[in-house]
Amino acid sequence: MRRTLSVLAVLLLLLAFHPRNAADAHAHRFRLGKEKVTNLHFYLHDTLSGRDPTAVPVARGAGATPRPGDPTPFSSVYVVDDVLTEGPERTSRVVGSAQGLYASTGRHALGLVLGIDFALNDYNGSSFVVFSRNPVADGDGRELAVVGGRGAFRMARGFALLRTHYLNTGNGDAIIEYNVTLLHQ
Repeated sequence: MRRTLSVLAVLLLLLAFHPRNAADAHAHRFRLGKEKVTNLHFYLHDTLSGRDPTAVPVARGAGATPRPGDPTPFSSVYVVDDVLTEGPERTSRVVGSAQGLYASTGRHALGLVLGIDFALNDYNGSSFVVFSRNPVADGDGRELAVVGGRGAFRMARGFALLRTHYLNTGNGDAIIEYNVTLLHQ
């Protein structure tokens, strides 16, 4: 009996002084608080033409050649570092940048799948991530999914409603209005 109590006491001491595992320590540091809602509005400038494009093709399927009316043919993949501005003019105040990639996935109409990180200056570079299908040919009111975030937008989820402010179907240059609703910690 005495031996059993001694073993039990040693086990209790070991458990009491056992360091937390790394996952528990990490979770303890980042307690979840009350969820916040943030609404954002900005314009994305996606430039495929000129001497300093913000979207550059990095892959294309066989026979996928850009042409007037179809500047981003099916199977094209672009890497982007787009400017975000307060208003639709490129001279408007810069509010952030959008970096990532998109692929042209519409065989019969312009449609893209994007994976882009939107970093915002007014939030100390905090960002949210959109990974979604963008059916460009469907017109205004397209809805994209927000799937994550970092910094002030940690654990973000939500949606972005898009409206095409300008689209040059000859060269692919576009200005897209974003209205974003984020739920985050």
